[in-house]
Amino acid sequence: MTQTQPVPHEPLDPSSLELATVAARAAAARKAEDVCIYDLHVVSSFCDAFIVCHGTNRRQVTAIAQGVIDELRTKNVRPIGVEGMDAGRWVLIDFGEIVVHVFDEPMRGFYDLDGLWGDAPRITVNLDVPAPPKA
Repeated sequence: MTQTQPVPHEPLDPSSLELATVAARAAAARKAEDVCIYDLHVVSSFCDAFIVCHGTNRRQVTAIAQGVIDELRTKNVRPIGVEGMDAGRWVLIDFGEIVVHVFDEPMRGFYDLDGLWGDAPRITVNLDVPAPPKA
């Protein structure tokens, strides 16, 4: 039996990578746990990247989500849609190129987006870099 080699693919568009990195760092700055960026541009037609993370309670989930929205707004990027902010269990923020999923911990395990999109390449970024000062 022959093993197949992974097919190389084009890297994520730099503007999408920058947005995903800013969103992930904003989530991490609000103490989001297990922040993951998935490169979906080769396996999906609806967005370039998913950011998946979770908070420990509903208040933190909404604070993380609002922090991501606020940080991207400083870059003149506004969400196309936001779902779940009132309940605080799973907040989905659609920025077009990227989609941010902020879960409470039990919901993240239940919906298992990490398993569903686990074949997509994971992008590693340093989340400890502070956001640039606001102008």
